[in-house]
Amino acid sequence: MSTPTPTALQPPPSIINAQEPDAGQAIAGVLDQISEVILGKRRQASLALSCLLAGGHLLIEDIPGVGKTTLAQTFARVLGLEFSRIQFTSDLLPADVVGVTVYHAETATFRFQPGPVFAEVVLADELNRATPKAQSALLEAMEEHQVTVDGNSHPLPRPFFVIATQNPMNQIGTFPLPESQLDRFMMRIEIGYPDRTTERQLLTRKDPRSILPAIASVLNAGQVVRLQEAATTVHTGEALVDYAQALLDASRRAPWLTHGLSPRAGMALVRAGRAWAFLEGRDHVVPEDLQHVGTAVLEHRLQAPDREGSTGGLAERLIRETDIP
Repeated sequence: MSTPTPTALQPPPSIINAQEPDAGQAIAGVLDQISEVILGKRRQASLALSCLLAGGHLLIEDIPGVGKTTLAQTFARVLGLEFSRIQFTSDLLPADVVGVTVYHAETATFRFQPGPVFAEVVLADELNRATPKAQSALLEAMEEHQVTVDGNSHPLPRPFFVIATQNPMNQIGTFPLPESQLDRFMMRIEIGYPDRTTERQLLTRKDPRSILPAIASVLNAGQVVRLQEAATTVHTGEALVDYAQALLDASRRAPWLTHGLSPRAGMALVRAGRAWAFLEGRDHVVPEDLQHVGTAVLEHRLQAPDREGSTGGLAERLIRETDIP
């Protein structure tokens, strides 16, 4: 027996039609819509949205089949952003990502043919199955917000949000991302298995892929950019900066870490904290905001001396052992 499409898939008209949508209402509408497709993962959706609002990029690492790709597709659909998917494979070339210059005989001119990276939300699916050369093509675009081909620079659209997925490193056919490239991602999250109640809902409802076409956009590209700009105005006081520095200093002194966090990691933490506070409807950041985003922002930047024996949890330990000044 088929399950009817939830009525909540139709967004509130006030969010769609308003020229300047109320931020709190817009954010709630986005998360509600995503939660209709991705059941039981509102925290992961909130982290992904805060990553976008902070101007960062997101890495999702988990086993196949837990909803990584569906989350990316739903995100683009709900936000009204142009979506592109790049399936990373061992034979993918950099030109397959960024584009290529093509000669047109009828006009005797060369024209740039944009690659799939020229979209507002780019899903880099199974990023660690491609060679380092193909990975670098995407990661350079993420860093520069532009693509250079044959000496000519081509700006990427705004907003520009990369959601990369990768399978665990113990799976066959993977090329691990080096630490310098992992650092380009503001956050890394896991989707995880659903709880028993949610899994039962998944087993008895429609395939999420059949629900996606019924979802109407809550926002558009211009409104997303305005929300990003608004998130940067959230106040960070001296006490908050003291706490961020305390975390950085603690990581550099910890004997159970191979190296400390970089200034770039600290800036990413503060930016993500601003975005999280913005999601919560506050005009200032509190230490708890940094704690909420801390694991997603810091875990992939930390490493234990015994890498093989490490089971994660390094960021949680750092936060737990660092007192708020």
